[in-house]
Amino acid sequence: MDLRDALRAFAAARDWDSYHTPKNLVMALSGEVGELTDLFQWLTPEEAKDAMKDPELAWNVRDELADVMHYLTRLADKLGVDLIEAAFAKIERNERRFPTGSLTPVPVEKGEL
Repeated sequence: MDLRDALRAFAAARDWDSYHTPKNLVMALSGEVGELTDLFQWLTPEEAKDAMKDPELAWNVRDELADVMHYLTRLADKLGVDLIEAAFAKIERNERRFPTGSLTPVPVEKGEL
C-alpha cells in the first residue's frame, strides 16, 4: 500500500471522503503550510539551518511536513494528478527556463508540460 492508498483508506474509514473536496483540501494544505511557516518565522537563517538539532522543534517540523505531505497527496489524488510525474515535468521545464550559466530566464509557454 502506498501513501495515496493509505490516505484513501484512512479517510474512507472515517467517512471523511465527502469533505475532501479540492477546495477544502487546498484550504487545509494552506493552513498546514502556515503552521510549518510559524515554526521558522522568527528563526535566524542559522537557527533555521540547525532546526533539526533541536529535538522539540525537529519533532514539530516532521509533524507539520507530514501534514503538508498528506494534504498535498490527497489533493493530487482527488484531482487525478500524478505528483511525481508533475514534479519531474516541472524540473524539465525549469531546466529549459533556467539554463546553467545564465541568470536570465528563457520564456516557456504557460501550458507547456
